[in-house]
Parts: sequence; structure tokens; C-alpha cells
Amino acid sequence: MHPEKTERLDIPQILARLPLFLELAPDQITYIAEHTREKRLEKGGVLFQKGDMPRGFYVIVFGQIKLAFPSSQGNEKVINILGPRQSFGEAAMFMDRPYPVFSEALSDTLLLHIARSCVFELLEQDTSFARRMLAGLSMRLHSLVQDVESYSLRSSAQRVIGFLLQHCDQESRDKIDPANEQTIALPTSKQVIASRLNLTPETLSRIFHDLTDAQLITVHGKQITIHDIDRLRTFEL
Repeated sequence: MHPEKTERLDIPQILARLPLFLELAPDQITYIAEHTREKRLEKGGVLFQKGDMPRGFYVIVFGQIKLAFPSSQGNEKVINILGPRQSFGEAAMFMDRPYPVFSEALSDTLLLHIARSCVFELLEQDTSFARRMLAGLSMRLHSLVQDVESYSLRSSAQRVIGFLLQHCDQESRDKIDPANEQTIALPTSKQVIASRLNLTPETLSRIFHDLTDAQLITVHGKQITIHDIDRLRTFEL
């Protein structure tokens, strides 16, 4: 069991460690904490549905959250998979419009919900907080543009390879070494990853099979051993 599931949370301490709030004064952290509430979700629990109105934004303490578009056919398009210390829901909060996606826990998850009124007051008081909030939104927009570029210009195999390389540690990604091997754990199910990469599960499985045949990776469930990161980076199917 996750240790924070049974202990009483020190919300001010958690907030103070988050990148968004690092430069705030203690009294500002206390003020945010007074307008913050915990939200716990079990795996598969829905945080909000498409069309719900936002009343603030969320920060993940532990666990994993999926943001996705639903479809009338019963399948979905995953647009993001978020983990600890990441925030979401800010854009809908600022626009005061319904959520365009639904949010579901991919594992047991603890979130903090920070009220909109508190955020707006801080934005008026603290320019550094406003800059960090804008920087976070800008990074998310940049990520969405990269997604569009990836889906438009990169092949299915290139998307999968890029995803695997993203989950290698930075030192291994930068290192050029024929013996450069690393084992990574997929962050969620292959079906969710396929949707995130705009692929069918069958296509993802085929690419994993082709990369295995090329002796670039070995797949054991969610554990994937990359045998040569440099070769994988330059490999083309």
C-alpha cells in the first residue's frame, strides 16, 4: 500500500514542493492549502466527465491519470497520461468552459483540487506565480503541437520508438554506446499507450514484434529491455 494512503497529509508541505508553488511565501502556501481539498480515486475511478464544469484545477500527489475523448462507438482517444507532480485542468478553469475530455485513474490515485478563486487571487498578487502558470500552459500547448506533428509526419514505428526513448533515463538517451542497454516499465496498458500514440493495439503489437525480430528490444509483459538505445534511435521499419 502506498504510504500516503494511510497517513494524514501535510498539504502545505506537498504544495510547497510542487514546481508551480516553489517561490511562494509561506503565508501564500497556507492560503492555498486552506482552499485545497483531497480527492482519492481507486483504479478505474472517473474524476470528471466531458461536459462537467471546472471549479479549479488538479495536482497529482501519487498515481496516474488518463485524459481522453470518449466516442459513441465505445472506444476512446487518449490525449495524455499524467503522473505525480503534474497538474491539469487549468485551461478549462481559465476559460470557464466545460471539460473537453474525461479523466480516469489508471491506478489508485491521490489528487489535490485547488479552488479557482484562490488561483485568481494569487495571479493578481504574485507575478512570478502568473509567469509559472503561463509557462505550464505554454509547455502543454507545445506538447500538443508536437503531437500533431508526430501524427502527421512520423511513421507508426517512429512514434513507438520515440515513446520508448522518452521513458529511458536522460543519461542513457544521451549516451552513444553499442552496449547501452536499459529495461523500462511501460507506464500503463498497451491499449492505452496505443491510443495515446494514435495507433490500434494490433499495430502497436506488430511494431513491438518487428523490433523484437530486429533484436532491438525484448518484451516481457510491461517490462521492455532495450538492447541498444543508439541503434533503436536510428532504426527504421
